[in-house]
Amino acid sequence: MSIRIKTSERRRVVIVASKRIPFVKSGSTYEGIALSELMTPVLNALISDLGIEGQRLGEVVIGALLKAPSERGLARECVLGTKLDPHTPAFDLERACGTGLEAVIAVANKIALGQIESGIGGGVDTNSNVPLLFSHALADVFKEFNKTGFSMKALGRITKLSPKDFLPTVPRVVERRTGLTMGDHCELMAKEWGITRQAQDELAYQSHKNGAKAYKDSFYDDLVIEFGGLKRDKILREDTSQEKLATLKPAFDKSGKGTLTAGNSTPLTDGAAAVFLASEDYAREHGLPILAYFVDARAWAVDFVGGEGLLMAPTYAVADLFKTNGVSFDDFKYLEIHEAFAAQVLCTIKAWEDKKYCTEKLGLKGPLGSVPRDRMNQVGGSLALGHPFSATGARITGSLAKLLKGKPSELGLISICTAGGMGVAAIIEGA
Repeated sequence: MSIRIKTSERRRVVIVASKRIPFVKSGSTYEGIALSELMTPVLNALISDLGIEGQRLGEVVIGALLKAPSERGLARECVLGTKLDPHTPAFDLERACGTGLEAVIAVANKIALGQIESGIGGGVDTNSNVPLLFSHALADVFKEFNKTGFSMKALGRITKLSPKDFLPTVPRVVERRTGLTMGDHCELMAKEWGITRQAQDELAYQSHKNGAKAYKDSFYDDLVIEFGGLKRDKILREDTSQEKLATLKPAFDKSGKGTLTAGNSTPLTDGAAAVFLASEDYAREHGLPILAYFVDARAWAVDFVGGEGLLMAPTYAVADLFKTNGVSFDDFKYLEIHEAFAAQVLCTIKAWEDKKYCTEKLGLKGPLGSVPRDRMNQVGGSLALGHPFSATGARITGSLAKLLKGKPSELGLISICTAGGMGVAAIIEGA
């Protein structure tokens, strides 16, 4: 007996809407608030605005990098806290700083294949509530207490512990293969590519300038919901200047040769963001707005342990995306290049414009192309708005889709570097 499987052609995927809460520095406004409590209001805002209360969606995909064991099944828990039909399935994923975009891609791919008609992709992170880690020795004692109660055996094991065994540690965001932080790695990249402190400060200043203008122009009014008494990002500095940025001391390499500072690097940030996607037919049948089309995406990785720059993977991802879709930088009206660090953005741009790098690393015949700076991060980037690791991709997707609304056939590019030496890139088309 043979079974004939019906295959579907790839369908057009539309971006309908997005929402997020204001991004804030970790250890401030959102301290003590759980991941689900940050994300659920974002989902409910989307649901309410679109009038889909009580409906069953095909999928909800939510990611979080800094998740406690008690928060497993985060996406499903968030769904159960919303006004969606509880029959809506959900799952978690994680690709470091690319998590939010990967969540969007996961939903988009299911829609494109005809597996679902609609879904939400997003991410949330908070550094304010990172679970503390205890020594293995102390953890073993806790396990003994859990099994036997206050037995003599358990109490006896406590007496054998040293004072240092009682000290908890806060998990650090470091690369396990190298023991270096992302900032440490980016300092190495800046030195390799000759990225100056002045160039980094200039990019950071432009990011704040663009972000401030976007808020002044009310661009974020329908994207950022009120939460925790806030209606706008607390990291944005309208009054910053290149002169002020120049006064900051290096944050990673303090030998006198460091160029990365707190001003040209993203701060630890808390926040949540989500994007609603659907098939084009579903959106039209339900009278939903169509902001843009999700076209294509790529993920890549580099051998950072073997010497490649930790945050250089987007150079490969974007090059492959361009090759597959037959486009160049000149074809894009908007470029959203995630600003984990100003130096990382500048290294990436310099690599794309470098003939040797593009031929030897990317397998091209020449430079990928010149990056038009005036099209980059026009409504502010991560340096100005903040970077909650897993929320950034959804934040960028939502903003870019809004920029492309009413601009048929115009293209937007997303490029995001991530920990682990990876990168994610995507193309969005205006509707």
